[in-house]
Amino acid sequence: MQEVSTLLPFEIGSRVRGDRPGSHPDRILLEGPHSRRKELWLVLRAVHDFITGFRTLHFVGPCVTVFGSARFREDHPYYALAREVGRRVSRMGFTVMTGGGPGIMEAANRGAKEAGGRSVGCNIRLPEEQAPNRYLDRTVTCQHFFVRKVLLFKYSYAFVALPGGIGTMDELFEALTLIQTGKIEHFPVVLIGRAYWAPLMTLLHGMAAAGTIAPTDLDLLLVTDDLDEAEAHLQRHAVEPFGLQKPRAPQPFRWLGEPPAIESAAAVPRP
Repeated sequence: MQEVSTLLPFEIGSRVRGDRPGSHPDRILLEGPHSRRKELWLVLRAVHDFITGFRTLHFVGPCVTVFGSARFREDHPYYALAREVGRRVSRMGFTVMTGGGPGIMEAANRGAKEAGGRSVGCNIRLPEEQAPNRYLDRTVTCQHFFVRKVLLFKYSYAFVALPGGIGTMDELFEALTLIQTGKIEHFPVVLIGRAYWAPLMTLLHGMAAAGTIAPTDLDLLLVTDDLDEAEAHLQRHAVEPFGLQKPRAPQPFRWLGEPPAIESAAAVPRP
């Protein structure tokens, strides 16, 4: 596995309001005004985060991003379900992308590897370190959550959410917001696990009834327990509309330090 960290070779000076060694960069960024010099370094750190992510993931091929909890162990039924999702997505020709951590993320990456496909992750540096799982061909560790989110969405043609907590909800609603507002294409969003997602769907139907979202916004989602249905939905709404086909070999520029493409039978967009 090729792992890339976005840590800069310098630290940011002038510590204020609890800014101490080991403080998370997001906390420092969001804690209020800093000196002009420090604000500049914060911006440069975020830019460095983006550039490192773009260079690491540029040649991974079209992805399906899988969201889900980091807390499920290998013996949990949801872990087995995510593993099968990873296998199926990989066999369709997609690269499986996750947040790079344990639980559902590990299971999806593991399924992709077992199917002989591509497996990548966008990890995040946390105060209590979240190590990348061992089923990744390539991973980048971000300093900022907002950079990580951009990377998770930038390369994906579909989003699959399995049971998860607040982080999963954040990523899911980010996807729905981007699609609803036209910031990204109308990519399919699939929720696996009808019983788990039933309270959320009840809430969304209530929002539609109250007029805070349009009834057509509910069409953005497929909720299912049937992986065959989920696979057919991805084929119909991710593969066919965007003309994905078997790959040409991409050509990284070695003089830019770009990593080589990950070998597999993944799909790529037609020119």
